Amino acid sequence: MTQDENGIDQNKVLTPRQIVSELDKYIIGQDEAKRSVAIALRNRWRRQQVPKELRDEIAPKNIIMIGPTG
Repeated sequence: MTQDENGIDQNKVLTPRQIVSELDKYIIGQDEAKRSVAIALRNRWRRQQVPKELRDEIAPKNIIMIGPTG
């Protein structure tokens, strides 16, 4: 088991490609949106891994999802 200093198993952390693969099971099409969401989720997780004193220097990027829900 490979754990980081926060006790998180690095083998269970999903890459953006793996996140898109999971989204593909439930969402048809919307490839660009799925990719954007996957990258945003991964970046959010990575920001949470940064030491607290550095988090204020890293500004999160918010995304807005709009349109028909199909």
